[in-house]
Amino acid sequence: MHSKTAKLVYIALLAALCCVATMVIPIPTPTGGYLNAGDIVVVLSALLAGPYWGAAASGLGSALADLFAGYAIYAPGTLLAKGLAALVAGLLFRRWKKAIPAAVCGEVLMALVYFLYESTALGFGLAAGAEIPGNLLQGAVGAAGGVALYHALWKVPEIREFSETIK
Repeated sequence: MHSKTAKLVYIALLAALCCVATMVIPIPTPTGGYLNAGDIVVVLSALLAGPYWGAAASGLGSALADLFAGYAIYAPGTLLAKGLAALVAGLLFRRWKKAIPAAVCGEVLMALVYFLYESTALGFGLAAGAEIPGNLLQGAVGAAGGVALYHALWKVPEIREFSETIK
């Protein structure tokens, strides 16, 4: 397969996985949003595909999940929150070579971006702070699960080789 085509397929697969993981078990929140397992794939994408491709896959896949699940009002914030979470996690992982702290930093940023989006763009004001604990919990599960999956998948020679060429 041509390398540009392979890269596109790889990123599309990560975006699709992110979308599905987000939609599988949605847990509604008080402000009309929902908690999910999508952050596991957000972190995995950042670590496997690097900061830029990981951000594209994470933001797009997560925002599509919002659209498909009827949460269109959250899609712009999700695109930004998940994309930035993967970007930061990927950049820090490159610099520090430590997956857990990089993933945690990305996920904390995700919670902050959601707070800013909900408090300003959605008009919830400080009441959006009620979502912070849930988003941090989702981020902690995402960081732990994404790092664990990364280490498991890194042992597969084909995944490791392709991951090293895409970054």
